[in-house]
Amino acid sequence: MKTKGKTVQSVDRALKIIEILKDRPKGIGVTELSNILEVSKSTAHRLLMSLYNADFVRQDRENEKYLLGLRFIELGEIVSNELDIKEIVYPYLYKLGNITGETAHLAIKNKNEIIYIDKIESPKTIRMFSTIGKRAPLYCTGVGKAIFAFLPESEIINIIDEMDFVKYTENTIVTKKEMLKELDNIRESGYAIDDEEHELGIKCAAAPILNYNNEVVAGISVASPIMRLNDEKFNNIINEILNISKSISNALGYNDNTL
Repeated sequence: MKTKGKTVQSVDRALKIIEILKDRPKGIGVTELSNILEVSKSTAHRLLMSLYNADFVRQDRENEKYLLGLRFIELGEIVSNELDIKEIVYPYLYKLGNITGETAHLAIKNKNEIIYIDKIESPKTIRMFSTIGKRAPLYCTGVGKAIFAFLPESEIINIIDEMDFVKYTENTIVTKKEMLKELDNIRESGYAIDDEEHELGIKCAAAPILNYNNEVVAGISVASPIMRLNDEKFNNIINEILNISKSISNALGYNDNTL
């Protein structure tokens, strides 16, 4: 394999350790690893500790050997879900963008944030700026709140208790009481609104995507500069969001007619 540009030796070695551990399900000791890497035991140990502290490596308490960490399960699930969801949702997201003429997003939850994993860009000159891979808060984005509201109640409480609310605009919800009330309203209506709560001048409508287990797995949204919206247009966007999110959820096996 050809390499392009310079690399960082410590990063190269850390990646090599991951490759080595991948092929050793019973683990490996520091001495054996240092021999394979052709480095001192102290260097091998420092590299392992960096990976250990980030949960990419774990240590067997009985034999003190090192194995791949549980972080890879989390990352594997995110990648798998993202690939599956993107493939299924894309035609619906494309339709949503075309019908509304505004930017349509697909996002998934990761810890206490959402990650935008796909979008259909508005053809208009003035539009919301966003990038695939961007992270944003759950509590003040339309798609974040749409996902947040349909999580299990215990998870909602845990997230709110751990959350540091930042007031991005005058409209941002920053108290636990207000947030719980907002999430109740979203569950009742089936959709969420970001009314300049994360970014001034941008208004957004969003809805959750549920699977066959009645679990929220993603969310879709439409975002527009507020100068281009009136009540009629925004209500039409909400209706399209609800119809298309229901179609996507049904495609995933969810068939509750109340969504």
